[in-house]
Amino acid sequence: MITVTTDFGLRGPYVGEMKVAMLRVNPSAVLVDVTHSVTRHSILEGSFVMEQVVTYSPRGTVHVGVIDPGVGTSRRAVIIEGEQFLVVPDNGLVTLPLKHIKPRKAYEIDFDRVKRFTGWRISSTFHGRDIFGPVGALLDAGHSPEEFGREIDLDSLVRLEVEPKREGDVWKLKVIYIDDFGNVILNLENYGRPRAVEFPGFGLTIPYLDAYGRVKPGEMLALPGSHDYLEIAVNQGSGAERLGLKVGDEVRVRLVQ
Repeated sequence: MITVTTDFGLRGPYVGEMKVAMLRVNPSAVLVDVTHSVTRHSILEGSFVMEQVVTYSPRGTVHVGVIDPGVGTSRRAVIIEGEQFLVVPDNGLVTLPLKHIKPRKAYEIDFDRVKRFTGWRISSTFHGRDIFGPVGALLDAGHSPEEFGREIDLDSLVRLEVEPKREGDVWKLKVIYIDDFGNVILNLENYGRPRAVEFPGFGLTIPYLDAYGRVKPGEMLALPGSHDYLEIAVNQGSGAERLGLKVGDEVRVRLVQ
């Protein structure tokens, strides 16, 4: 099984081109479209999306992620091998999914080696079709990562700054995802069960509950959400709009016990 996560959108031929290129080298591949609607160039958002899919995928799954604003530059294309595979640009996209695959080795992809498998030219602007997709499909077909490049140090992989920071009783958190309902997901896990959540910068305190419907429509709440990160929401409304937040913003939070 191969999962595919991109910021290509659904207008134009890009998703289709990438998928038929994958099926051309591995006609029996099972392709799972995770999303092609990651906010354009949002590596952090893409990393969160890939993490959630990795968490529920079986051993051996190949995850291809293409949120790649540096395509055609000196940034590396990499394979990470563990209980599952990640095939991505080395720009921080691995940061969150890497925690769940028990990584053993990483490889820098050699484009000339890939070209020997595919037989077609490699565009400088579409590595999803010409590099990441075919490599993922060939891994799924049983090829080994060593066939596509040289081993590199796992510690050399680019990682995003996503660790929550604490100053006294105040957490400095980052918005790592906003879903289509406007729910705001922050980078805090394993924080216990507070009574309420205070936002000093907004002069706001909201209850911490376990379901959106525990407050009236239009009211705010905090909750664990389906991914166990701290989530800020408005019942039948948008927490992101209410607070004016976007992915990457920093938020100061105090947990009220």
